[in-house]
Amino acid sequence: MKKTPFITLEKAKEIAAQIPTPFHVYDEAGIRRNARALKEAFAWNKGFKEYFAVKATPNPFIIKILQEEGCGCDCATYTELVLAEAAGVTGHNVMFSSNVTPEKDMRKALQMGAYINLDDATYVDFLAQMGDVPETVCLRYNPGGSFSLGNTIMDMPRDAKYGMTEDQMAGAILRLMELGTKHFGLHAFLASNTGTNEYYPELASQMFRLAVRLRNATGAHIAFINLSGGIGVDYRPEQPSCDIRVIGEGVRNRYESILRPQGMDDIAIFTELGRFMLAPYGHLISTVLHQKHIYREYVGLDACAADLMRPAMYGAYHHITVLGKETAILDHVYDVTGGLCENNDKFAVERSLPAIQIGDIVAIHDTGAHGHSMGYNYNGKLRSAEVLLHPDGSFQMIRRAETAADYFATLDFAGLEYKW
Repeated sequence: MKKTPFITLEKAKEIAAQIPTPFHVYDEAGIRRNARALKEAFAWNKGFKEYFAVKATPNPFIIKILQEEGCGCDCATYTELVLAEAAGVTGHNVMFSSNVTPEKDMRKALQMGAYINLDDATYVDFLAQMGDVPETVCLRYNPGGSFSLGNTIMDMPRDAKYGMTEDQMAGAILRLMELGTKHFGLHAFLASNTGTNEYYPELASQMFRLAVRLRNATGAHIAFINLSGGIGVDYRPEQPSCDIRVIGEGVRNRYESILRPQGMDDIAIFTELGRFMLAPYGHLISTVLHQKHIYREYVGLDACAADLMRPAMYGAYHHITVLGKETAILDHVYDVTGGLCENNDKFAVERSLPAIQIGDIVAIHDTGAHGHSMGYNYNGKLRSAEVLLHPDGSFQMIRRAETAADYFATLDFAGLEYKW
């Protein structure tokens, strides 16, 4: 399948005339369309809610769009809580899923009225020290071992630092009930970026059966089950894309067969998607600065790994389109690089692309999640701007690019303020 950018060369040039490359651009129409498709896929569950994983794209303009589409926020830190609050997302529209949690962060979550998702049984007493324990508390589950679909191992929960054993969860529930908690949520994240429609239904099966066992063991009321994230996107053109309608129906079938016969069909389903919600609806737009001809052919961009870390950090694939050459023959092979003093600063290695000239503008696909948010300042590189492309074709800068003054702002060193 061909991957087509949502932005044209003409639009990229129009934006670049006001906001120089590199910049991340987000497709508002695509974001809204996808959020509505998710909501429709789970409309069978009257309590369904998506809690957008703020870490994926921590920008209040994006959060507001998703809020308008009925989504809440999944936050893990004090800063993310403040960001959600600034965007008008508070109370039970916030899920606070943290680990190694500072007291300041927990107090902020409680003050906002967020759902608290406890990562460990020892956090029960930690929570109790804050004062009144909430009427509803969520607990994070780690089943240990491996997580498999058929004969394929998807991930290794036993190696993850997150969550509790089932016995620990039962003990935590009993202790919380003593402290006044009346309702409970269950949460688990067992595999990342899965490319199959079967992940969520299988995870749901495990969580629904866990809910039945914990209800029977403790008498607790399970109010919701949070399936977290893990639904992947088709980074490569040849990858099949996940079908959220099929996924939602698969979860519904498990719900009907496992929970309904147990009289537990009042349980709400929550999700905490980040990548699925935003990744396909973001591009990193960059200009070709240099070409180099040695043992390989190199194309050097004005963007670098500081703007998109995933290829350097994980060897992750991101598709690249040379804007204006979408239909050209891919008869050249390039390494596409940034300018960091690191040899892994490459967006692509031996990638087939059309002939590229200095000044060409490229769109690096699927950067809407874990793109700008994972940026950093190594080599003194400054983080890029973020731009929102509205459905009517207009655009808006939703985060300006960093300046040297920003880079030096945390230093207290005589003279820097005068130079920058």
